[in-house]
Amino acid sequence: VQLVESGGGLVQPGGSLRLSCTASGFTFDDYAIGWFRQAPGKEREGVSSITSNDGRTYYADSVKGRFTISRDNAKNTVYLQMNSLKLEDTAVYYCAADSQYWRIGVGGPYDYWGQGTQVTVSS
Repeated sequence: VQLVESGGGLVQPGGSLRLSCTASGFTFDDYAIGWFRQAPGKEREGVSSITSNDGRTYYADSVKGRFTISRDNAKNTVYLQMNSLKLEDTAVYYCAADSQYWRIGVGGPYDYWGQGTQVTVSS
């Protein structure tokens, strides 16, 4: 079982990045996927999630209107499009898989986690 995040990097405030979370080793279609982030010295924060069966989405207030989550089940991949990035979006971003495929929100519990990708917003 593997979840691999990619797409992180260094971007200026106001810029955009698209993160990808690619899964292998389990039936991707049967899992809801969540995105989380953790900045140095801060607790992990649930950012967004998407169900499997009907594609319902959830966004934390801190990213609502700026981030968009989507999934391509044919590619076993979930994307997080991040626009209008702010300094406070700097963090390691993780994706996670929840076997309760209908569950919306980021409360979990989550069955599998990726290793994370660094996003740095700096001028």
